[in-house]
Amino acid sequence: MDKHDVRKQVSEKIKLIRVEHGYTQDRMAEILGLSKKTLVQIEKQRTLAGWTTVVAVCALFQESDVLKGVLGDAPVEIVETIAHEQVETQGKKTLGGKVWWQTIAEGENYILQQNLISQHYRIIDSEDFRMFSTINRTEAEIRFEELVK
Repeated sequence: MDKHDVRKQVSEKIKLIRVEHGYTQDRMAEILGLSKKTLVQIEKQRTLAGWTTVVAVCALFQESDVLKGVLGDAPVEIVETIAHEQVETQGKKTLGGKVWWQTIAEGENYILQQNLISQHYRIIDSEDFRMFSTINRTEAEIRFEELVK
């Protein structure tokens, strides 16, 4: 999954996210810093939301069931990882990968997982804190091996 894929997926669901939160088009446009005309164009799928709009949606509506249905349990983590290509030692508590994650490898204190939706990788520790995220499997495997030594 890359920026374009995320832009497309979020753009297709932006109206449902708005309705889920009970916002009018005027209010949603104001929240996202868009003109109403631009929001209407996105909702009618005549144009894709820009990357900054998508990041705003993921940050402001990260608990949205609609958004989680498209991007999984961690929308902010997904856009952060795609933007930076990798994220090191965030120390952010996760849900442990019970949903939307496949375990690739397990060490004594670390687990390497792949997101089933975005296909990005992360390493979490035994207490479910995120230690590393990347879109590159080789980088994830190298970092995992360094941690489990």
